[in-house]
Amino acid sequence: MIYKLSKVMEKKVISAQEIVSKFNTPYYTVNYYTAIGLLPVSAKVGNKRMYEEDVVKERLQKISELAREGYPLNLIQKKLSGA
Repeated sequence: MIYKLSKVMEKKVISAQEIVSKFNTPYYTVNYYTAIGLLPVSAKVGNKRMYEEDVVKERLQKISELAREGYPLNLIQKKLSGA
């Protein structure tokens, strides 16, 4: 689905449920990553959280890569937030 985020530009955004199917990530993981700030919500449409697809793809790849290297989620969060 494509939702207009502004009049000037459109970005491909997906729901949490679409992240589950597209990136083979459990729903509880999407919720947890959202809660701790690893997956930023770009918009809300009704009751649905919408995420920028490119950002999700990049973030999930980076999280997976850092986790394989042995980083715990709290350090991954700091690394991705630039802290």
